[in-house]
Amino acid sequence: MCDACVDTRLSRRRLVQGGLGLLAATLPSAAFAQAPTVPSDTPDAALDKLMQGNARYTGNELRERDFSAGRVARSQGQSPFAAILGCADSRIAPELAFDQGPGNLFVVRVAGNFVTPDGLASLEYGAAVLGTKVIMVLGHSNCGAINATIGALQKGNDLPGHIGDLVRAMKPGVEPALKETGDDLPQRAVIANVRHNVKTLQQSQPILAGLVSSGKLKIVGGVYNLANGKVELI
Repeated sequence: MCDACVDTRLSRRRLVQGGLGLLAATLPSAAFAQAPTVPSDTPDAALDKLMQGNARYTGNELRERDFSAGRVARSQGQSPFAAILGCADSRIAPELAFDQGPGNLFVVRVAGNFVTPDGLASLEYGAAVLGTKVIMVLGHSNCGAINATIGALQKGNDLPGHIGDLVRAMKPGVEPALKETGDDLPQRAVIANVRHNVKTLQQSQPILAGLVSSGKLKIVGGVYNLANGKVELI
């Protein structure tokens, strides 16, 4: 082979290698190496995956940053590993709090994070049809809905519009905290409300209770701290 041919092939090879190097430098590293996946095929594993995500969130080490990745694939269906019954409070975004991308969490939100007929039906669909392994009732510190319910129960406040309906629905979850002694009534009420709604879901027939008793689903409670982003299981 002539020297000129060898030089031409080497030049082409260097051009291709240089182009690949430039492409690698301009694309995000996630395009070449994905973070190790955490299994979520059992209720315990799914809960652990949630809490590991929250630890990354509180440590400012989020992995899920490119929410456009996988958009086309997600258009074909969904398979969330966990469901969240959370408060409508604008300061809490479950996908961020647990460092999860689109398609990973099935989220139901209502002020006060309590079980409604529509919310229950949604959570049943998530567990029975989509295959969620864990449901977390997620309350949070300094909850306005909780504080409004406390005020209404203590003082008989006449709340406008349908807000009074919300307070009446939350009464069974909040009232036990009013009967206890101790400091920080609002936080105790947040915890009592979460526990009440966890129990409601665990006993819900015919779908959720059956999945819980068979070990296919876990229903837990958590409280999100607005100041530091940490979720404490209760």
